[in-house]
Amino acid sequence: MENNNNITFEIIKTLAVLYKSEKGYTKEVNIISWNGAEPKLDIRAWKPDHNRCMKGLTLTEQEGRELMRALVNLYQEIDKNTKNEP
Repeated sequence: MENNNNITFEIIKTLAVLYKSEKGYTKEVNIISWNGAEPKLDIRAWKPDHNRCMKGLTLTEQEGRELMRALVNLYQEIDKNTKNEP
C-alpha cells in the first residue's frame, strides 16, 4: 500500500496503460483501493514509480458498466457511419 499526501492506495490490478510519455508518465486504467475502501475502476496519470498520481476519475462498478455501454454505442455508431461513406 502506497501513501500519497496521507491518502493510501493499493493498485489491485492494472487493466491497461493508455499512454506513456517520453518521461515515463503513464495514463492507466486500474482497479484501486483508496484508503482501504472497496476497490474501484480508476483512470489517471501516474509518475513512473507510482509514488505520485495526478487528478483522475474513479468509478464504481455500475458507473464503469454505464461508461462501457456508452463507449460501445458511440464506436458502433461511428463504425456504422464510416462504412456508409463512399
